[in-house]
Amino acid sequence: MKRVMSVSLGSSIRNHSVETEILGQRILIERIGTNGDIEKAIELIRKNDGQVNAFGLGGIDLYIYAGAKRYTFRDAKRIALAASKSPVVDGSGLKNTLERNVIAYLQNELGIVFANKKVLMVCAVDRFGMAESLSAAGAEMTFGDLIFALGLPVSISSINSLQRIARIIAPIIVKLPFKILYPTGGKQEQQTPKYGTYYERADIIAGDFHFIRRYMPEKLSGKCIITNTVTPTDIQLLKDRGIKQLITTTPEINGRSFGTNVMEAVLIALSGKKPDEMMPEDYSGLLKSVGFMPRVVNFAGEMTG
Repeated sequence: MKRVMSVSLGSSIRNHSVETEILGQRILIERIGTNGDIEKAIELIRKNDGQVNAFGLGGIDLYIYAGAKRYTFRDAKRIALAASKSPVVDGSGLKNTLERNVIAYLQNELGIVFANKKVLMVCAVDRFGMAESLSAAGAEMTFGDLIFALGLPVSISSINSLQRIARIIAPIIVKLPFKILYPTGGKQEQQTPKYGTYYERADIIAGDFHFIRRYMPEKLSGKCIITNTVTPTDIQLLKDRGIKQLITTTPEINGRSFGTNVMEAVLIALSGKKPDEMMPEDYSGLLKSVGFMPRVVNFAGEMTG
């Protein structure tokens, strides 16, 4: 049996494990949260190094992108270096393939129209494939990277502007303690309604769920959410807020959509290749073979409030 472990800086409340079969191979998938403790994450990886086929790095990005330029977070690199035998991935390799394909699938197979829709993407530098695909589909974009990561109420409205700003600030940001930029541990369960205007004027809210959830207003009636990792509790929360439609870019496995770091680790385990040997066509081929499809939940007729 193959084994994939996601070591996350997120809350241990969200821990989960599932045994499943993919392409005829049994795989044990585990997610272990360290409640923001980087040293514990390093210890877990060292302890299990060589005993798992691949690690997923959750609750923290190893890389962010400004166009083709990649920047490495110092805190994440420390954690990843704890493994010398098992590969470590953060989902970025898969995001660029999977999330581009998801937007195309939603348009071509489900008939979802993005042209002229107002889209709030809470953070685009960690999901550049989705950002470019939504923009290319004709959506009216608002990129909230400065708002949601840095607390600066300044929105960005074009991919070119996003790239220019990212090239300036990314070399500085990746050296900062990650907990300053992103909710880790118990902070992932905290909600402080803020920046309501940006949520309210959007037809679609896209990106990392913890960023979305962190400042989400009490009501989001009729909105569509495009995100990744959600638990049954998260789904109920969105339903209670009046969301019309939830789309997760990763598939449902036993009632849970795991993060892209987990899915990338699964594909690495199945491929037998090292992460730096994987090309976009390798990910695309495996995704097609596995039959991974986005999950779409429609709350029409079920919405409360």
